[in-house]
Amino acid sequence: MKIISLLKKTILFLFVLLAFSCKPRKELVYYQNIDALKSSEQLNSYEIKIQPDDLLMIIVSADDPETAIPFNLSTISVPSVTNNNVMNARGEESMQSYLVDASGTIDFPVLGKLKVGGLSRSELMKLLETKISSYIKNPIINIRLTNFKISVQGEVTVPGTYSINSDRVTLIEAISMAKDLTIYGKRDNILVIREVNGVKSYTRVDITKADFINSPFYYLAQNDVVYVEPNKTRINGAAVGANTGVIISITSLLITVITLIVTTTK
Repeated sequence: MKIISLLKKTILFLFVLLAFSCKPRKELVYYQNIDALKSSEQLNSYEIKIQPDDLLMIIVSADDPETAIPFNLSTISVPSVTNNNVMNARGEESMQSYLVDASGTIDFPVLGKLKVGGLSRSELMKLLETKISSYIKNPIINIRLTNFKISVQGEVTVPGTYSINSDRVTLIEAISMAKDLTIYGKRDNILVIREVNGVKSYTRVDITKADFINSPFYYLAQNDVVYVEPNKTRINGAAVGANTGVIISITSLLITVITLIVTTTK
């Protein structure tokens, strides 16, 4: 009888453990109230602002290519490595970039010092078009931020820092780059840390509610940090220790042994 009682207690323990490990739908599913949002609501239009330490590739072109040459930085040769790990001194030609200094300015050919910090890409394009139009006719300005990156930490499958090829990325795209949240990530309390002109701000985003798409943090800015907090299951599991899996395995083995003993004693 003692063996049977022990077997029942063990099964009850595993049942309780399984019950606590199951996550309700409301904690896992994204965009749960999306049907409640008005279809006419438009997403926030967001343009990143240029900040100190940004690297800007600015290319000026015109109907007459010769007239645009003075307004472009010269190309540089970037050494490359061949398949045999041999350094190729000639390398590839690459456009130079403008580094925004601590005061938010760049030194632009012909035009001199320009205050660009705090401007959006479209605002800087208009500024350059206006100034360069005094020298050449119908200038075409192409601007790209070359060191746009974001970091994703915490309970995601592949945490890390990710380079962005465009100047617009959403929070969901960043999470997708990190191969989504783990089952232990809190989807209703994602922290986004942002720094603008040396001032840090942060907010917490609930991606289980679809209205987060109207948040100013739906679109990420350069150097944003996204942190996914662990849920109680992960925290409690860490408190128990790394041997939880071993304990469960041993418990399962004990159940098998007890079952065999009960069977053979009948």
